[in-house]
Amino acid sequence: MYGMRKIDYRHQTVIVTGASSGLGAEFARELARRGSNLVLVARRADRLKSLADELTRAHGVTVTVVARDLGLPDAGRTLRAELESRGIYATGLVNNAGFGTHNAFTDEDPDRVQSMIALNVSALVDLSRAYIDPLTSAGTGILINVASLLGFQPTPYLSVYGATKAFVLSFTESLWEETRGTGLHVLAVCPGAMQTEFFDAAGSQSADYGSKRATPADVVKKALDTLDRRSAPPSVITNGRPVALASRFLPRRLIVRLMGRQARR
Repeated sequence: MYGMRKIDYRHQTVIVTGASSGLGAEFARELARRGSNLVLVARRADRLKSLADELTRAHGVTVTVVARDLGLPDAGRTLRAELESRGIYATGLVNNAGFGTHNAFTDEDPDRVQSMIALNVSALVDLSRAYIDPLTSAGTGILINVASLLGFQPTPYLSVYGATKAFVLSFTESLWEETRGTGLHVLAVCPGAMQTEFFDAAGSQSADYGSKRATPADVVKKALDTLDRRSAPPSVITNGRPVALASRFLPRRLIVRLMGRQARR
């Protein structure tokens, strides 16, 4: 791979989606600490405003808040048009927004499933497409897409969520190759279980799939440390690596059975 230019975070304006809590908020905090201006996007305006005030006071960066449901059609193109009409030109994008549900597929609410696909896949692709050109021309642009450890193998009882994250992983690694040599830093971040609101929203407190829960700070540090490498890989597993490795060496039938058994605990 071409040696990548070092990222100067002080000259970045980074969009962080799903920034109202958990991993998104932690990405925002760490990027602000490194000197980046930010655009925080999520539905909960009060949380975004509170975080923006915190980061502005602590680091003196410019933080713009956009309260929006990214699950609506044309999320990326609409957001870019709005920001650029306000004179905000992003050089980085962290696609973190997403959610999952923990159910047998026959028990899933169809509307909830459609919303999950719209946010986890369609919005991420639309945002990436809306910004791929300006991020590439930025010289040292950033594109981070949050996938999951569960994207490496089938995940019974999280079947749709796992499939969306498998898509994100494949999609992002493809973009890594397509943009190689342009200066754009592309990375798929694959966390295992984390200490966030995700497990509450998914309806699961026990299915950690053999991965000790990491803090959002641990995950973000591993992600940005990887992104800063001159020859960064297309993806990084931040915690729970044995689960992903097992999927490469064990028979597919056994992997599916083991994942299903873990989910039913």
